[in-house]
Amino acid sequence: MPSSHLASFIDEFATVGPVEIDPGKVLIALSELKDPRRKRGVRHRFAHLLVIMVCSVLAGATSLVELAEWAADTARDQLAALGIGAPHATTLARVLQRLDADALDRLAGTWAQEMTGVAAIAIDGKEVRGAKNGGGARVHLLAGIDQATGAVLVQENVSEKHNEITYFKPLLEGIKDLKGVVISADALHTQREHADYLHSREAHFVFTVKANQPKLHDQLRSLPWNRVRAGNKTHESANGREIERTIKCVSLADGINFPHATQAAQITRKSRPLGTREWSTETVYIVTSLTPAQGKPELIGSLIRGHWGIENGLHWRRDVTWREDESQVRRGNAPRVMASLRNIAITILRLEGETNIAKATRGARNYPHRALKLAGLTTT
Repeated sequence: MPSSHLASFIDEFATVGPVEIDPGKVLIALSELKDPRRKRGVRHRFAHLLVIMVCSVLAGATSLVELAEWAADTARDQLAALGIGAPHATTLARVLQRLDADALDRLAGTWAQEMTGVAAIAIDGKEVRGAKNGGGARVHLLAGIDQATGAVLVQENVSEKHNEITYFKPLLEGIKDLKGVVISADALHTQREHADYLHSREAHFVFTVKANQPKLHDQLRSLPWNRVRAGNKTHESANGREIERTIKCVSLADGINFPHATQAAQITRKSRPLGTREWSTETVYIVTSLTPAQGKPELIGSLIRGHWGIENGLHWRRDVTWREDESQVRRGNAPRVMASLRNIAITILRLEGETNIAKATRGARNYPHRALKLAGLTTT
């Protein structure tokens, strides 16, 4: 970013005293967003509103009213020291409805990629149900998450006329270098075109195979698994259940009709409520371009667990911590922008090493200077 742009951005907060903005934090990355408002009648600087939007969501705000309340009450002293006023919820609503959501996702994603050493990315989608149930446009978001940190690296809005499959390639075009990176995805994305695309970018895939690919599923299921020794076994207790996983891997013969696939894996998951004796069993088949030398059973199992973790790492947290599916934010780009702000908050906290996101948001709410610092803004 040009130094003049950085100096201009800092000047937006220097009306009271010296201000420091951490160039490694998200605010500098988002400073390139354009103000969507007309200049006439503007009372609050766009940079100030940007701070309020990021920090209030970081502090757990779930609605436009809570965003405004955070500015008016929780962070009154800290924002005043930066020359930032408290906008009304309707002011924030107008900005969120008109904001360039594509640019927001692109800038936040580029920042997140620069902050992580990406080795494995989980691809998955989620519908923001509140917007649809409220009579607004369908908001369905496809995201790519760094498996190691939980940072949201890329996100695309899936239009009502298409499904996630169409957006697989555009989503990953948002990542500059995929060489050697492993992409995990559920059965919807077990597509030959996706495998070819990843191969062209020197990336690897770990895809789940289900009934939507009946021929491939039957081929994998008919492999002689009973003659294959378990390559990896794990045992854990979580969420009141005892879970055992067994992973077997085999090299694929030419008869398996899926491009660039070199291995198949069978994952058998047995679970039972703690204190009971009755087990339930689930078997999942995987196809991957990782060779036996590159993808040993332990790694395959880790990648699959990492992929399944996207539900807890992103979707569950947005639903539970920020009550996303109950959101009353339904107009214009606002539902998608709010989802993107939640992604940014999760990414910030995960990069800080936080694992209990709900607890971390409470800390940011109770100590407003912490939210400002996490975003990259401090007074000196």
